[in-house]
Amino acid sequence: MGTCNEVKTRFMPAFCADKCCQTAPLMEVAVNSSFTEEKKQMNPLLADGDMENESEEDADQNEETSKISESPQSVSLADASAEKATQGSDTDLEVEDPEKAFVGITGAELYLEACRLMEVVPVSHFIQNLAKPYMNLNHHGLGPKGVKAIAIALVSNATITHLELEDNCILAEGAICITEMLRENSSLQELNMSNNHLDIAGAEAFASLLLDNMSYLHTLQLSGNNFGDETAAYFAEALMGNYQVKELDLSHNEFSEKGGQLLGQMLASNTALEILDLSWNHLRRKGTVALGTGLRGNGALKILNLAWNGIGNEGALALGEALKVNNVLVHLDISNNQINDEGAKKLCRGLEVNGKLKILKMASNPLTMEGATALLTSVRKNPKSMMEEINISNVLVNETFSKLLDLVCQMHPELDVIYGGVEGCITKIPKQHPNPMKVIQNYLKEHNLRLWDFFRNIDKDGNMKIPVAVFRRAMMQQPSIPLDQVQIGELVCKLDRNRTGIVDYSHLKEWKPAQKAVEGEIKEEEEEEKEEP
Repeated sequence: MGTCNEVKTRFMPAFCADKCCQTAPLMEVAVNSSFTEEKKQMNPLLADGDMENESEEDADQNEETSKISESPQSVSLADASAEKATQGSDTDLEVEDPEKAFVGITGAELYLEACRLMEVVPVSHFIQNLAKPYMNLNHHGLGPKGVKAIAIALVSNATITHLELEDNCILAEGAICITEMLRENSSLQELNMSNNHLDIAGAEAFASLLLDNMSYLHTLQLSGNNFGDETAAYFAEALMGNYQVKELDLSHNEFSEKGGQLLGQMLASNTALEILDLSWNHLRRKGTVALGTGLRGNGALKILNLAWNGIGNEGALALGEALKVNNVLVHLDISNNQINDEGAKKLCRGLEVNGKLKILKMASNPLTMEGATALLTSVRKNPKSMMEEINISNVLVNETFSKLLDLVCQMHPELDVIYGGVEGCITKIPKQHPNPMKVIQNYLKEHNLRLWDFFRNIDKDGNMKIPVAVFRRAMMQQPSIPLDQVQIGELVCKLDRNRTGIVDYSHLKEWKPAQKAVEGEIKEEEEEEKEEP
């Protein structure tokens, strides 16, 4: 797989004579339509190292300069740097060795020099955070030239591990610069290039990088870059043999059924990818069937997001068949996919025997009580089920479903089913059961415990962070705390407001009395209820 022939960047390391200084990256930018005008304003270097002195009086020299500017040869940053240093001189000057032009220049100095040569305004945030591992340059309007300057500065950077470049109109030209930088950089591990109009040439550049296994990236976000089925072929080929990337986001692109088929073939061979986001594409039936086939033999993928792809009931059937044999996938999102009760029942064929899936998101599908009951029954039938969350948040259930849920939760206390509500109930009526925080308060008083002790008793690892599933199971198995499934759900919502899946109690002071801590939570909750309309 070759790189784009129209625009190509290359980074070359230059060392000082004693080889003790840091690498000074030099970028050679091939002449293209967007760069020709910029090049014409610069004095090109002759092959023998002498600087051309532009003069309107010397027609022969101007003609030669014009030929050089329009030829498909590259001009390095070192050349441009030496050229700018001699501007305004009336005599020809001998140019120093271009490979020594940036010797000793690193970090902010190198970036500022690159900005000067690219004629872009430096980003102060980039300069101020060069020594930190996380760099966020989202929405900075960098453009291709701005990202070229950043790429030059990052070739030898050894501190930044996470780089955010979303929404910067980088285009394919800038993407190629970034990929060439990644071939030299040995520290960058996470990169976000979403919403940058990378198109086919940008996709080809990244696919070539992945195919060669030349970077240290393990997380790559390429959402919203106008990638279609042609680019799916690039990524499929690259990922079949890639062993570096663990997480890939290709959401909000233009992959159709053909693209899904190509990526499905990739899944059957890939042994490294753990998270794949293909939401908001057009995979539909055939694409999802191929992905399901790929999942059957895949032994690495843990999280798959197929939301908003129109997979329909046949897609649900293919995924159900894959879940019968797949023993790795733990999170599946098929929200908003035109799956009705019939499709849910087909998916349940896999859920009845699968012993690995923990999270199933099916919100915004045209399900009714029939489909919701089938999903819950599949968990009840499966003694090996590890299900922790089923999201059918748009579905109205009835009292029969609620009773079935209580029975299932006795077998699987970690299970949380998110549904729209119970038919015939008004959501804003006063609660008919005790406040779960007050129940805990009474328990702590009776046993002379502090709130900290209560959490520590549940937290077996002692890291002050309890997975929600573990917390649910512990609360259901506490005979001295009479909380039902609904109350535990309320408690989880209170303790995990942002739905991170973790109950974090590290903010509690060990010396803080249990009564005051719980009373504070209760008071805060009551104030929130008063504010509700």
